[in-house]
Amino acid sequence: MNKNKNLIILTIPTVFLIICLGVSIGSSNINILDTINILLNKMLNIPLKESINPKDISIIWSIRLPRVLLAFMVGGCLAVSGAVVQSILKNELASPYTLGVSSGASLGAGLVIVIGISIPFLGGLTLPIVGFLFGLLTVYSVITFSAKIDKTMSNNTIILAGMVFSLFVNAILTTITALFSEDIQSITMWQMGSFSMKGWSYVKALAPFLIIGIIGVLKYSKEMDILTFGEEQAKAVGVDTTKVKKRLFIFSTTLTGSAVALSGTIGFVDLIAPHIVRKIFGSKHSYVIPMSFLFGGSLMVITDLISRTIISPSELPVGAITALIGAPFFAYVYFKSKKGI
Repeated sequence: MNKNKNLIILTIPTVFLIICLGVSIGSSNINILDTINILLNKMLNIPLKESINPKDISIIWSIRLPRVLLAFMVGGCLAVSGAVVQSILKNELASPYTLGVSSGASLGAGLVIVIGISIPFLGGLTLPIVGFLFGLLTVYSVITFSAKIDKTMSNNTIILAGMVFSLFVNAILTTITALFSEDIQSITMWQMGSFSMKGWSYVKALAPFLIIGIIGVLKYSKEMDILTFGEEQAKAVGVDTTKVKKRLFIFSTTLTGSAVALSGTIGFVDLIAPHIVRKIFGSKHSYVIPMSFLFGGSLMVITDLISRTIISPSELPVGAITALIGAPFFAYVYFKSKKGI
């Protein structure tokens, strides 16, 4: 317990440093001490140093900080959602995408791009909002279908149903892409994930979904601890496993669907962060959930930083960077589990 508390005390300033580095480094690098001074001035009204360029203030506050915060929030949402799904399905290789969230969100985004609609009161947020609703609808279909054919909602049933719906929705998206080939580049770029040109409106749009999802998941942290011992044992101590699973899937989908809708499909963060957190902090979900959020957010900030600096002034899709890091990690976890090491 004391070890975990000491690690948390060490983690929080490290996360703050990563965020500051993410805000400082870019096509025009800004001294990290100046960056911290600007942030403290904006948040706590601490006086600015006279040497700071007014242009740097605009770059930090209006361009880089909302991008870095959005990346951190998206990474945290995906990581927490991954921790929940892995816990429910008792499979460290499972992810929220198993339930079809990304497929549904991609279909919604594809339809918006092809049709070219813009809902007046949503404006630029039409695409992410529609993407979120389609992702939510897909997962709702998976859960409803699983409950209909298997009242106990066994893990295998949920995984298979998720795979079937994902393949079906992806087939629809592929057909749409083939019919409207002129939009294929826009759809592909959205699917690869990016935080480019996304300001404070995106941060504000994600915030309520993040708060609802995190609070909802934390509410069932004890039930998740019990579920790790198996569904029969959980039922024996009075846990309504079917109801708990459904609610956790809904909160998980809220986190993943909103994250995917605002950033595009970014994989592997939801696999890597919870796995590392469990290795460091153990399996108690009162630690796993908040620390997965911090680790996932930090990982996303780092990968986004790499994506926009490695070939500056151009940038790579952040989903490509996470895949380059995550694919070997996925293989390592899989073969390690197969060997039983």
